[in-house]
Amino acid sequence: MKISGNEVKPGMLLEHKDDLWEVLKTQHVKPGKGGAFNQVEMKSVNRGTKLNERFRSSDTVEKASLEEINFNYLYEDEIKYYFINQKSFEQISLKKEIVGQKGRFLKEELEVKISLYEDKPILVELPKQINCKIESTDVALKGQTVSSSYKPAILENGVKIQVPPFIKNGDEIVIDTRSIEYIKKV
Repeated sequence: MKISGNEVKPGMLLEHKDDLWEVLKTQHVKPGKGGAFNQVEMKSVNRGTKLNERFRSSDTVEKASLEEINFNYLYEDEIKYYFINQKSFEQISLKKEIVGQKGRFLKEELEVKISLYEDKPILVELPKQINCKIESTDVALKGQTVSSSYKPAILENGVKIQVPPFIKNGDEIVIDTRSIEYIKKV
């Protein structure tokens, strides 16, 4: 499906230069001289290389057509994560490199969206929010609110994030899986 260059948004998949690219960042730039353009940072799904490209509003880009299917996470081994489709009971496996950092948030029975491109799984989308338990965090010092209102913490899965001072060891919190940031205490 063809889209205009200024319609490109983060998270989209584009067919560009004989490869499949995931859009990481976009920035609309309007220089003092010349026409406006969309500065796009992309990562190759197949090769893992990055590319910066400028798309003017008059340019057309091919948006990849993906099939999104809901799967439930089952388990992992040394090299792959395994998922099952609850409707057809079809099992699918993805290499850990494809899932990336998101794999640390996978829990048994967690429902995820897997995007298929030409019947090949290429992306895993987690729910926007996930509950996690605080493994360890520093004790908040009284009167420290002037300098910073957040402190470092380590989640049960080993991920390091910043949390407010009232969060203690063992607390359950909700995090945003896209930015890996604290949202609220449960």
